[in-house]
Amino acid sequence: MPPPYTSISLDHVVIRVEDMERMLGFYRDVLGCEVAHRQDALGLVHLRAGAALIDLVWIGGRLGRGGAAPDHERPNLDHLCIAVSPWDEAALRAHLAAHGVEVEPAATRYGAGGQALSVYLRDPEGNGVEIRAA
Repeated sequence: MPPPYTSISLDHVVIRVEDMERMLGFYRDVLGCEVAHRQDALGLVHLRAGAALIDLVWIGGRLGRGGAAPDHERPNLDHLCIAVSPWDEAALRAHLAAHGVEVEPAATRYGAGGQALSVYLRDPEGNGVEIRAA
């Protein structure tokens, strides 16, 4: 029996982090996500990525306690994908290089919007990030 609803969109992704300021800087300053809401008492920052959120949970905060720290060699998240527009690969690569971010070669890959060019990179704690043409 199918569920009594229709999937509409991905609402949010939660990433456990060791260094909140470094990760916040990466997702905000490098990838362009905006801080939508902060719950500092919980150690939680909500970042807007289009219609979805990327939540950063500090392992030293109230929400992050009790679990293991992220494992840089074996992260529990393969990657998240952020669709961007316009797609200007040269400008994207220059921007990421200016922030010291290494980027893999672009390739056409399948995603929610069908086939499109995208690149892969890593955030400061080793999680995979795909940036894709919207």
